[in-house]
Amino acid sequence: MPTYLCIAQLLLAIVLTTTIFFQLHGGGFGGIFGQADSVYRSRRGLEKTLLNLTIILVIAFVALAVLIARSPT
Repeated sequence: MPTYLCIAQLLLAIVLTTTIFFQLHGGGFGGIFGQADSVYRSRRGLEKTLLNLTIILVIAFVALAVLIARSPT
Protein backbone atom coordinates (compact mmCIF):
# COMPACT_ATOMS: atom_id res chain seq x y z
CA MET A 1 0.00 0.00 0.00
CA PRO A 2 1.41 3.40 -0.93
CA THR A 3 2.75 5.48 1.91
CA TYR A 4 1.08 8.68 0.71
CA LEU A 5 -2.37 7.07 1.05
CA CYS A 6 -1.62 6.12 4.66
CA ILE A 7 -0.41 9.63 5.45
CA ALA A 8 -3.49 11.14 3.79
CA GLN A 9 -5.73 8.79 5.79
CA LEU A 10 -4.03 9.80 9.04
CA LEU A 11 -4.31 13.52 8.31
CA LEU A 12 -7.94 13.13 7.27
CA ALA A 13 -8.69 11.27 10.51
CA ILE A 14 -7.16 14.10 12.56
CA VAL A 15 -9.12 16.79 10.70
CA LEU A 16 -12.34 14.77 10.95
CA THR A 17 -11.88 14.28 14.69
CA THR A 18 -11.25 18.00 15.13
CA THR A 19 -14.42 18.99 13.27
CA ILE A 20 -16.46 16.54 15.33
CA PHE A 21 -15.05 17.97 18.57
CA PHE A 22 -15.95 21.50 17.44
CA GLN A 23 -19.57 20.39 17.00
CA LEU A 24 -19.99 19.13 20.57
CA HIS A 25 -21.79 21.55 22.82
CA GLY A 26 -23.72 21.12 26.04
CA GLY A 27 -25.11 17.62 25.52
CA GLY A 28 -25.26 15.28 28.47
CA PHE A 29 -28.11 13.48 30.16
CA GLY A 30 -30.32 16.57 30.32
CA GLY A 31 -31.77 15.83 26.89
CA ILE A 32 -33.06 12.46 28.08
CA PHE A 33 -35.17 14.08 30.78
CA GLY A 34 -36.50 16.95 28.67
CA GLN A 35 -34.08 19.72 29.44
CA ALA A 36 -34.84 22.94 27.55
CA ASP A 37 -31.68 22.69 25.43
CA SER A 38 -32.87 19.44 23.91
CA VAL A 39 -35.52 21.18 21.80
CA TYR A 40 -34.90 20.79 18.08
CA ARG A 41 -33.62 23.86 16.34
CA SER A 42 -32.18 24.36 12.90
CA ARG A 43 -28.45 24.73 12.41
CA ARG A 44 -27.29 28.12 11.22
CA GLY A 45 -24.01 29.74 10.29
CA LEU A 46 -20.93 28.01 11.63
CA GLU A 47 -22.85 24.96 12.90
CA LYS A 48 -24.24 24.28 9.43
CA THR A 49 -20.82 24.76 7.83
CA LEU A 50 -19.21 22.36 10.32
CA LEU A 51 -21.93 19.78 9.69
CA ASN A 52 -21.46 19.97 5.92
CA LEU A 53 -17.67 19.83 6.29
CA THR A 54 -17.98 16.76 8.53
CA ILE A 55 -20.17 14.99 5.97
CA ILE A 56 -17.67 15.72 3.19
CA LEU A 57 -14.76 14.54 5.34
CA VAL A 58 -16.54 11.29 6.24
CA ILE A 59 -17.21 10.55 2.57
CA ALA A 60 -13.56 11.26 1.73
CA PHE A 61 -12.38 9.12 4.66
CA VAL A 62 -14.46 6.13 3.55
CA ALA A 63 -13.40 6.53 -0.08
CA LEU A 64 -9.75 6.65 0.94
CA ALA A 65 -10.20 3.58 3.15
CA VAL A 66 -11.65 1.68 0.20
CA LEU A 67 -8.74 2.78 -2.00
CA ILE A 68 -6.25 1.59 0.61
CA ALA A 69 -8.05 -1.73 1.01
CA ARG A 70 -8.14 -2.35 -2.75
CA SER A 71 -4.55 -1.32 -3.44
CA PRO A 72 -2.10 -4.14 -4.07
CA THR A 73 0.27 -4.93 -1.24
